[in-house]
Amino acid sequence: MPPVSWKAQELTIGQLAERSGVSASALRFYERNGLIHSRRTSGNQRRYSRDTLRRVAFVRASQRVGISLERIRTVLGLLPDNRTPTREDWARVSECWRADLDTRIRQLEELRDDLTDCIGCGCLSLDRCALTNPHDAYGAAHSGSRLTGG
Repeated sequence: MPPVSWKAQELTIGQLAERSGVSASALRFYERNGLIHSRRTSGNQRRYSRDTLRRVAFVRASQRVGISLERIRTVLGLLPDNRTPTREDWARVSECWRADLDTRIRQLEELRDDLTDCIGCGCLSLDRCALTNPHDAYGAAHSGSRLTGG
């Protein structure tokens, strides 16, 4: 595939995949889910604006920290459609993740702190398991090491 000129205003799906490091099938998935958009040529080929590279990078970074596609789509909806997003635009939408990330960090710290007990119990005595049975909620209603039924 020939290199993309810096003057090119639009990218094909192959060029976008190569530049972003994301497979064409993933790009089509992102498009079906409203995360990125393309226009169609008269031959029904996808063409992406150059700022789609930034959007794909934002989606990938958001996914790496565990943000759901639904939340990513909502936040991307805050970006301008009529121009390439600026650094300030990106900073504003990235700020939407702060509370989610703070919550996730707290949860991971709790998991880390409780992990020794979890490994020690081997999930055979669920009365102590902070992961599957916090505060022995199941112990009041069930007996044994496994839950049965629905």
